[in-house]
Amino acid sequence: MMKNTLIVSALLSGMVLVSGCSSVMSHTGGKEGVYPGMKASSTMLSDDDTNIGMKSLVALDMPFTAVMDTLLLPWDMFRTDSSIKSRVEKSEQENLATNGAIPPAPLPAP
Repeated sequence: MMKNTLIVSALLSGMVLVSGCSSVMSHTGGKEGVYPGMKASSTMLSDDDTNIGMKSLVALDMPFTAVMDTLLLPWDMFRTDSSIKSRVEKSEQENLATNGAIPPAPLPAP
């Protein structure tokens, strides 16, 4: 009886650790909006370059990812993005706005 309980608890804890894999991976980067794990999973399922083995694992993981994304929804709504990618994109947008208001000087003719 104790052995069965140990096996079941080990399997359940293993499932908890690997559940929502896409959600966890997408939350480690910059801000991707709401439900980023589900977006990543659906992109992998629709991609022709993803093999059938990976697609089956993604399909198996999608319910867990949906639950994890739902639990992390408040975090997604209120967090600020301070990743390098977002800072570079923000800087580029500011430069485009400045160049739109004040066009760059023309280059001299050679």
